Amino acid sequence: MSSQPNHPALLIPGPIEFDDAVLQSMSHYSESHVGAPFVATFSETLSMLRKLFQTTDPSSQPFVISGSGTLGWDLVAANLAEPGDDVLVLHTGYFADSFADCFETYGVKATQLKAPIGSRPQLPEIEKALKEKKYKLLTVTHVDTSTGVLSELKALSEMVHRVSPETLVIVDGVCSVGCEEIEFDKWQLDGVITASQKAIGCPAGLSISMFSGRAVKTFQSRKTPPGSYFASFKNWMPIMQNYEAKKASYFATPSPQLIHALHTSLTQILSRPLAERFATHRETSQKIKKAVTDLGLKQLASDAADQANGMTAIYLPENVKAPELLPNLLKKGVIFAGGLHKEIAAKYIRFGHMGVSVTDPKRDDIDRAIQALQNGLSEAGYQKA
Repeated sequence: MSSQPNHPALLIPGPIEFDDAVLQSMSHYSESHVGAPFVATFSETLSMLRKLFQTTDPSSQPFVISGSGTLGWDLVAANLAEPGDDVLVLHTGYFADSFADCFETYGVKATQLKAPIGSRPQLPEIEKALKEKKYKLLTVTHVDTSTGVLSELKALSEMVHRVSPETLVIVDGVCSVGCEEIEFDKWQLDGVITASQKAIGCPAGLSISMFSGRAVKTFQSRKTPPGSYFASFKNWMPIMQNYEAKKASYFATPSPQLIHALHTSLTQILSRPLAERFATHRETSQKIKKAVTDLGLKQLASDAADQANGMTAIYLPENVKAPELLPNLLKKGVIFAGGLHKEIAAKYIRFGHMGVSVTDPKRDDIDRAIQALQNGLSEAGYQKA
């Protein structure tokens, strides 16, 4: 039985529902950020992140910095690219536009390779783009939260290493780390940026990332200083290395309470094989997508291979409007998100299914949400054709 006050199930693509133990960790008494007990907790947290990202390479570098997932874009743009560099941004929705805008802020030239809404750029066209120009980085949004489109990483990385081996492969994993498989070492990824509040299952406020030894060397060989002070690897890398080695260190004050919550969440995640966790998310996703199809509805991502396992973006029937449906779902005890993609925002809703709502067998969030959606559509006058 949960100790949390009774509340609607939060089933948006992040923040998600949190486990009681994670929330209780947030109430940890105040302690020094350079004291031995906290340093030990932070060290273990950084080490556990290596397991979550599936990297054993000692040259890989984890970062946990106070901030939102958006800070990850600054870490990449400020440290791994320099003014005038070209980067290739694979576009599957809203967040590629924002990542490109971040690059431009630092004087980096971002070329976007776009796909129709609900799909992703295909390998042949990406390969063609890489052969036409030298790109310092290639970025891909693993799951775009605005569309629910899942990008394939393994084959993409293999192709980039074959066609343009000097190009770093950077993954925006804000909506994928913890619910989609990511094998950092095996797939030869150079950077994965994420945040605490989605599938990792910790309250918002932490920018979490992993960078390869190759990415670190790219930073170390810069010709110009990083374009940011707070997001500079120069300032943060020694801090992370010291904390992981159980040495107190200071650049900017971390949040001990959030680190404790992250430590608890990672301990829970790693208490069983990651493969089981990913399989559970896939099974739940398939159940939801079948229910959506059975209702006669369509997803933004029409191809099953492009559909995320931690969220589903659902086109609404023409006679149903999100501003009317979503408040009705709230009355039924579930919270979905409205559309985010600026071209079609009013035409769809988003159902997040990740973390404890999926993995805790004592919770009935998913079944209640499917039933609420069915009833809400019916009450809105929708009937399957």
